[in-house]
Amino acid sequence: MAEKGNISIHTDNILPIIKKWLYSEKEIFLRELVANAADAIYKLEKISLAGDCKKEVPEAKITIAVDKDQKTITISDSGLGLSHDDIKKYINQVAFSGVKDFIDKYQNKGDEEQVIGHFGLGFYSSFMVAQRVEIDSLSYKEDATAAHWSCDGSTEFVLDDSTRTEVGTTITLHLAQDSEDLADSQKIREILNKYCAFIRYPIEMDGALVNEPKPLWTKSPSAISEEEYKDFYQKLFPEAAEPLFWIHLNVDYPFKLRGVLYFPQLRHELDASQGEVKLYCNQVYVADNPKELIPDFLQLLKGVIDCLDLPLNVSRSYLQNDPAVQQIRQHIVKKVADKLTGMAKTEKESFEKYWDSIHTFVKFGMLRDAKFFERMQDFMIFKSSEGGYTTLDAYLERMKDKTENKIIYASDATMQAGYLSMLKENGLEAVFADTMIDQHFLPYLEIQSSRKYTFQRIDADVLKSLVEASAPSSIIDPKDNKTTDDRVMELFTKHLTEDRVNIKIEALKSDKVPALLIFDENIRRMKEMSQMNPLAASLFSQDKQKATLVVNRNSAAVKNLLKLAGGLAPDTTKLRMLVEHIYDLAYIQHGRFNSNEMQAFIERSAQLLGGYGSSYEA
Repeated sequence: MAEKGNISIHTDNILPIIKKWLYSEKEIFLRELVANAADAIYKLEKISLAGDCKKEVPEAKITIAVDKDQKTITISDSGLGLSHDDIKKYINQVAFSGVKDFIDKYQNKGDEEQVIGHFGLGFYSSFMVAQRVEIDSLSYKEDATAAHWSCDGSTEFVLDDSTRTEVGTTITLHLAQDSEDLADSQKIREILNKYCAFIRYPIEMDGALVNEPKPLWTKSPSAISEEEYKDFYQKLFPEAAEPLFWIHLNVDYPFKLRGVLYFPQLRHELDASQGEVKLYCNQVYVADNPKELIPDFLQLLKGVIDCLDLPLNVSRSYLQNDPAVQQIRQHIVKKVADKLTGMAKTEKESFEKYWDSIHTFVKFGMLRDAKFFERMQDFMIFKSSEGGYTTLDAYLERMKDKTENKIIYASDATMQAGYLSMLKENGLEAVFADTMIDQHFLPYLEIQSSRKYTFQRIDADVLKSLVEASAPSSIIDPKDNKTTDDRVMELFTKHLTEDRVNIKIEALKSDKVPALLIFDENIRRMKEMSQMNPLAASLFSQDKQKATLVVNRNSAAVKNLLKLAGGLAPDTTKLRMLVEHIYDLAYIQHGRFNSNEMQAFIERSAQLLGGYGSSYEA
């Protein structure tokens, strides 16, 4: 005889609350029902192994069927099943799991992330898409009879006997009018592929397997080939280029954690859009890039993390603020650092090979995570102007007493080619820090290393090693006791129209460079910071931003300038042209010409090549 009654939830509005507070997308219903089916199969396996199941245990399987004409979706499992009493307890008395408290507390609230700790509502997500739901089930219990339950979405239900003969459960959803588009096999396959692609038991649909019950991350790393790792990556991310390398997570204590994290080939610096870490809980998809578990710098990676111990809320869509989450987060960071430091120690060639692709990720991680910084700081490498890579300690050892204990770096190999050439000519070396993140990373590294490392850009000053140790300026005019340096200073002060520079005369060891334009390291850094922060821009006047033009009196161009100036009737136009040109040769290495400056430089160059044409006009 059929039994009728009311679901014990003490409220008539459970469905609106489920729809509003628990699930952001209605397709979640399929994940919940399939996950419940998998749980039922798992429980029956445990009961059977313990010898507590007297009935025949069917093959572990979940079957999905879609009837487009009848507008129904059916989910069947071979799990432990439900007796009449089980249905009364676990379906009818929804309040047993704390739902009444949940409704009382949250039906008028506005923050869905507060909805935590209330399990047991997964089944009721079916009413997000169904106008009527049926359960047909036979429990594994020896004396149980098959049960049939039906509910139209209100608090009223009908419970009676069923003719079912096989242990397990079938749930039939009669789709509501606004969800009839789900009566489509292809659409259901797409939802299964998103949420249930790696459920631990076979899912069949139209006679075909639609999931992978034993995904790669559940296997022992020693049993997986390199090709298998790459194939799995392509399956997860079909459009992605081949990964650089990967990390296999396999932890059993103090929590169970599995997964594979891949280092992708980034299209450009900090290309976070490429990153995608999929979070699973017991092989059930939860979310992409969960911020509570995956630090922002790790979101440059791609892959899968599966944790059985995640403290999820009732909808499985949000992680609870739990100490376990922080433990897992810290462990993931540690495993990534272990992989990188291990590679640096034992696979140096591979580490250097991948460095151009991963250095941004490493630096960003060091900026964002103190423990990651601690683990990686001794393994940082930089590309050297002498070729290959170097650690900072090795660089300082080689350049001992040559660079005044500073690490000289180039930020643009092309524009700073003249500086690099001069360093090389004098047996000096620079490292390259030429990416956007280096602007932030180098000052941070200086501070964190307690000034063990001090960086100076290649155009920030003239090293003593580049200047002749004993090269006093000779007196060239006994009448007024003027030296070579005095005359060069006069010429540049008089004829250089650019007044935003200070002028300094040096005798450089190289005679190939007429002049260098240098920018004080600290002022330049502060200026760059002010450009990122408009409120600080007012701190920097034009005077503070002045560069210094270091004129090399040993160069042929400066010697020629002095020769022309010492003639009987020096041509001031020619002198000004040469002074301006020497300045521009230094200026051009910073790539700062505007259109007018470029045009003037081209015209002056043409006239100088034509024999210092006197028709030149400023």
